[in-house]
Amino acid sequence: MKHFHVHISVPALDEALHGDSGLFAAEPTVHKPDYATWMLDDPRVNFAISQRGAAPGLNHLGVQVESGAELHEMQQRLDGMAAGSVAEPGTACCYARSDKDWTNDPVASPGRPITRSTPFPCSTTRPMTTPAVSPRATQWQR
Repeated sequence: MKHFHVHISVPALDEALHGDSGLFAAEPTVHKPDYATWMLDDPRVNFAISQRGAAPGLNHLGVQVESGAELHEMQQRLDGMAAGSVAEPGTACCYARSDKDWTNDPVASPGRPITRSTPFPCSTTRPMTTPAVSPRATQWQR
């Protein structure tokens, strides 16, 4: 089952955490000093916020997939669009380990499907970066 994924960079995590917890009527699924995420079924969304020095606002969008087969299907769709991609297997990001693919987005909006992220203990994560695919690249994560 797929989830829409939204990641927002915020200037004050505690304030955003309070507001988003109220909006979703739920505490975050993951809460770290610089990051929080809600995995919700209603609405079906993986909503993440982080305070890591990035400009406030949209960090990226995407579709979270649950299996390698779903990710492969999505990659084939993108390849059919001649979007191109760069793989990042075994990446540690947002307190989870996952395989990622970055692809050019045909309409220049940020996005990424994600699958089988495995939580792991750490004190911080590396900043989100986009591999050199094109000036308007989009991250697709597995």
